[in-house]
This record gives sequence, structure tokens and C-alpha cells, in this order.
Amino acid sequence: AGSPEVVPTCERYAVRRLPFARLADGDVAFFERLMPGRVVTGEEVKPFNVDWLKSVRGCSQLVLKPQTTAEVSQVLRYCHERNLAVNPQGGNTGLVGGSVPVFDEIILSTALMNRIISFDKVSGILVCQAGCVLERLNEYLEQQGFIMPLDLGAKGSCHIGGNVATNAGGLRLLRYGSLRGTVLGLEVVLADGSALDCLASLRKDNTGYDLKQLFIGSEGTLGVITAVSILCPQKPKAVNLAFLGCQSFAKVLETFTVCRAMLGEILSAYEFMDEKCMELVERHLKLSSPVSDSPFYVLIETSGSNSTHDEEKLNNFLEQAMASGLVSDGTVATDDMKIKALWSLRERITEALTHDGYVYKYDISLPVGKLYDLVTDMRARLGQSAKNVVGYGHLGDGNLHLNITAESYSHSLLDAIEPFVYEWTARCSGSISAEHGLGFKKKQFIQYSKPSEAVVLMQRFKAMLDPKGILNPYKTLPSAP
Repeated sequence: AGSPEVVPTCERYAVRRLPFARLADGDVAFFERLMPGRVVTGEEVKPFNVDWLKSVRGCSQLVLKPQTTAEVSQVLRYCHERNLAVNPQGGNTGLVGGSVPVFDEIILSTALMNRIISFDKVSGILVCQAGCVLERLNEYLEQQGFIMPLDLGAKGSCHIGGNVATNAGGLRLLRYGSLRGTVLGLEVVLADGSALDCLASLRKDNTGYDLKQLFIGSEGTLGVITAVSILCPQKPKAVNLAFLGCQSFAKVLETFTVCRAMLGEILSAYEFMDEKCMELVERHLKLSSPVSDSPFYVLIETSGSNSTHDEEKLNNFLEQAMASGLVSDGTVATDDMKIKALWSLRERITEALTHDGYVYKYDISLPVGKLYDLVTDMRARLGQSAKNVVGYGHLGDGNLHLNITAESYSHSLLDAIEPFVYEWTARCSGSISAEHGLGFKKKQFIQYSKPSEAVVLMQRFKAMLDPKGILNPYKTLPSAP
């Protein structure tokens, strides 16, 4: 279907520009003196204004590329004094419109802040700048016998600072937990330019409030993350992957129960996708599945230190799953090439969806037993008005990715989806954003997951740390009354 025309965000969502200052020639001259050769203007700014999904677009006229925390500090101090709004941007792989401007905010790109500061092989603690690309970090760590504790489909372009700022989840959360547990420290520049050095490399530090947690998941609205200290696990010596077909979602759930009981400590991922996802991946990306004609597909990864032990456990599980009728077909991979090929069937679903037309994306946490009911109900509700309604995600974490495609953007279709999808989620005590954040697109729906008292407290934190509201405005929180 190709990419739809990208309508400016402010027009599509009828939002008003706040009374920030307008960029002047003197401002550009100041930044050019501060970081010569790293100030982007003119036509080269355009790609920074459009999100990865090509669903929203800003009107920034200036991109700054600092290399150090000191430069970020000077930029924000100047912008604070001038009342210029700033949009922090990492790899720009966000899915909720949080990484691009809404109006003419200055884009502060971390692309050149890509230095690894230190790595301790004994503790497994990595300290690096915020602009390091996730895949490059993982490649560096693998040479040391370690891995990053998170893995995402966008790993080839997303930045670790952006991952932390959005509290990204991804494919390894089942095994290694969330970034809130693995990030040990942060260096952050606040809105007024003051630098907060909480770049601790300690596993245990119980002195006062844990300030880093304020910035993890704050989506660039409270401060700009410039460096990260993160605990990295050792690289598993043995990795196995099973790609299975299940005839119903009930069997997907039961397979997970058996899988968790039999694989225990070596289970590192349990992902699912429906047959519509597989159709799109095969049609648009020309990938081929080794398992066919299943309403649902499950990807199970094990990671351990003893290949013989792990393979025996996995084979015992598969024998039981097949014998009991939970699994109708499947294949197992132990070599890197086949493992990557099987993972690509799951990781590239988002890419396949973008080829299917305009995509309405929802990232929901639900009780696992109800996870797919939302997809079924949405298909019934939308009928022929949608091109495809698909469901996939991290079943082990209770995280559903609901995606709806259409030939082009339609306000009437959006009205049919929202707020129905959020009301449905709230009735099940779920979260309207499991891992993508709220950004620009979802901020007005925060009340479906958080009580009003919590939202007011968040607005107070924002007002205290960013009194002029210059950091990533129009994002994450509804406007304070």
C-alpha cells in the first residue's frame, strides 16, 4: 500500500503551540559557535522531523548533535534562558510519536554521543553514553563474553538512552527483567542545564530516593539522559529455539504453563503471533515459515550454560507438548543462522505491517488469559472497515501488540478504535502502554491506567524539574489544569 502522506502532527491532532520563543538567527549562530559542524539546518532537518512509522511529523528547523554532557548542558541552559522548546531524540524508533517535534522544537540528537566509557568484566557493569546503538553495544559485549539485558526488533538503530527514557521492554524481559532493575545509574541534564551525576556502578545503594527511576520511562520530559550504567548478564553458552504451531489460543496458554514448569531457569523468551502476522511477514518481506497452516505460532528460546542439559530439557518438553496435542507442528534451531532466521519471523512483524498501509498500533498489558480476547473483539467491532487486525507479543510478560491496518488514515476508523481499546483494557485492569510509552499519541488516555492523584503528582514532578515546560512538550502527560 505504500506509506501514507504524513500530515503535520499539529494539524492531525488539532493541538495548539505553547508560547515558546521562536528560533532566531542569533540562536543558530550561538549553537554553531558551541559545536561547529554539528548543527543541522535546511533540507537535512526533514528526516529528523518524521517518526519511524511515518505517522506524525514536526516542523523543526534545527538539529543539534552534541558529543559531550557539557555541550548538552550548555544547550539546555541557553534554551532555558531563551524559552526555546527542545525535543530530545535518540534513534527515532519510537511508536507513539514521542521522538519527533510537534511544532518547531529544537531537535537534540544523541547520535554522536556513542562512546563506551568503561566495562568491568568481573561485575558485568557497562557504562556508556546515551547515543550508543543497542546492537553495537551487544556486539561489543559479546566479545567480552556478555550480552545486553534487553533485545528489540529496532536494535540496529535504537539508542540505549532512548531505550532507558522509554523503559523499553523487548524480547529478553522474561529472563532478565525490566530496565528499572538492570539500570544501575544515570547521568542526566535537567531543563535548566544543570547536570545530575547519578552514574553509580553499585548493585546496592540504599541512600535516599532512587532518583534514576524518575527518568527511566519519563520519555525525555524531565531531563536528557546523557550516560547510562547498566548491569549486563554473561553470554549464554547454549541457545536453543523452538518454533511451534498451535491450533488455538487456549493451547498457546497451556503450552506456556507446561513450558515454564519444564524449562524453568533456562526459559528466556516465549513469544506468540497469529496467522495474520505470518501472512503479512511472508507476503511483504518474502520470509518463509518452517511451520504452516496454524492459527497461532509460538517462539520459545532457552539460554543456559550446558548444551546437553538444555537440549534434553527442551526435547522432553517438546515430546510432552506434541503427545498431549498442545502443539501440532514445530522445528528446533541450535545454530546461529537458523536461530536468526526464526527470530526474524517475529522481530520483523512491525516492518511487515508498515507495508500493509496505515497502522494503528496498541501496546497493551493484560492478564494472560484475556490477552487475545481483545483482538477477537476488535475484529468483530471493525469488520470490513479495517484491512487487517493482528495480535502478537510477549506472552510470557502478558504484553499484547494489537495492530490494525487500513489503506490510509481514517478519522472515523480511529474513532471506532479509540477509546474502545482503552476502555476494554481498563475493564480488565490492564495497562494501555506495556512498553512503548505514551508519547504524543497516547498521553490523553493515561487516566485509563493511572488514577487522577497519580497524574497530578506526575505533573508536579514535571513542573518542579522543568518549570518552563521546554523539554519534549506536548508529550506523555496531559496538560496541567
